[in-house]
Formats: sequence, structure tokens, C-alpha cells
Amino acid sequence: MKYITYIFIFISIPLFSQNNINTKLIIKTQLRANDIVGIDNFNDVVYIQNNSLEINRTTGKINYNNAQLGEITSANAFNPLKINVFYKDFGTVVILDNRLSEITKINFNTLRPFRNISHISTGNDNTIWCFNQDNQQLELFDYRTNTTRVKTLPINENVVAITSNYNTCWLLTERYLYVYNYFGSLLKKMKNNGYTSLRESNGNIVLKKDNSLFYLKNNTENTIPIELPNLLINRFFVTNETLYIYDDEFLHQYQLINE
Repeated sequence: MKYITYIFIFISIPLFSQNNINTKLIIKTQLRANDIVGIDNFNDVVYIQNNSLEINRTTGKINYNNAQLGEITSANAFNPLKINVFYKDFGTVVILDNRLSEITKINFNTLRPFRNISHISTGNDNTIWCFNQDNQQLELFDYRTNTTRVKTLPINENVVAITSNYNTCWLLTERYLYVYNYFGSLLKKMKNNGYTSLRESNGNIVLKKDNSLFYLKNNTENTIPIELPNLLINRFFVTNETLYIYDDEFLHQYQLINE
């Protein structure tokens, strides 16, 4: 009986143990921003300030502002050559190049069938992932042809956040985290244990709960706490295993150390 107990304990240790992800501060820079969007292909920070999308480069500041479309709801710079800016109140998405010049504009109010879009994120090719509140479906929309490539089954829950890369879309609701491939097939469904936002990097996910961050490695279901000093996590994003945290005054850049 003792041997059985020891075997059970030995097997249980790797199943239930959870190592923290360590971090190393690389640099912190002073920044004034309302939101942090990401990093462009010049390794400059893309951010929102006073309803304007801005990038500070060595050659000077560039910005995009479209007051006619109201407040910027969100922006995504996963593909720095096709940055998307979402204006929810006007049902419009603007696609920008790396100089913040307009490539195209999608006005969902003028398209049929009508879509009441609440969240968007970057897709592959000329597509964006968008969540339609009216039919509670996530769809991959081709803005060149104004057609839907794929559509998921209805999700009758309140959506909290969305992120994506070229192959996968992660949809966070109040109850679950859904993971879809670019065919619209559900790959995974995990319980949401209080997470309120998420960011993607190389198929891995960083989730925020209260004022803490957690790491979800690709093809796993166990989140791992990220060790950080005591600082306000107002906004964050992650790229190439580098974590950026904005505390309303400084942008902190950390290297993630997964031992």
C-alpha cells in the first residue's frame, strides 16, 4: 500500500506543480499614452494618445487621426504593414500601412448583411477577425472582397477580449477562453478563471487577472504566474518573448525567462 501511495505522489507532482515565469528588466522609458498598441517593423512603440494613433521614430513623430469616426475603440499592430484601427461607434475599421497612411476603410454599416461588430483582430492575408454581436458569431472577414471566409458557431456569452495571429484566434468571454483556427474550427475551450485581457506571442498567450499576469504556453491548459515587481499594469503586450508593461508613466520592457 505504501508503494502505491509513493507512486501516486510521484506521478502527481509534475501534474500539479507550477513553476513561475521569471522576468528580467531590459529597460524602462517614460511615455505618455492612453493605450499601448504594439511594436512596428522599426521596433518603435505604436500607441494611442488623445484619440490619435502615434509612433515616435528617430525621423520624427507620425500619427493618424480621424475625428469624424469618433473615439478609437482598439488598434492592432500584429502586422505592422497592415495596422488596423477600430471605431466601434461608427462600425468602421481603418487599415493603415507602416507610415500610418490609409490602405482601406471598412464601413460595416454600409455592407449587407448588416454586422454589429464589437471586437476585431488581425487575420491572415486581407482579413480581420470580427465578432458580430447580433448573431453572436466570430467571423473571418475578407475586406478586399467584402465577404466572410469562415464563421464559427454562435457563442452566447459576453466577449471580454480578442487576440490573434495569422493562423489562430483567441476569444475571451466572461466564462471561457475559445481557441479557433483560420477555418473557424474550435481547437480548445478553457474556463476563464477571472481573466480580463490577453495578448499573443508565437502561439503563446499572456492573460491578465487583477494586477497580475499569467503565461499560457501553446498546446497546454495550465496558466503559469509571471513573476513581476510591484507595479501598476495598466496596459501590456508581448512580442517575441518580450513583455511590455505600461504603468501610466513608464513603459517597462521585460525579458520572459521560461526555465
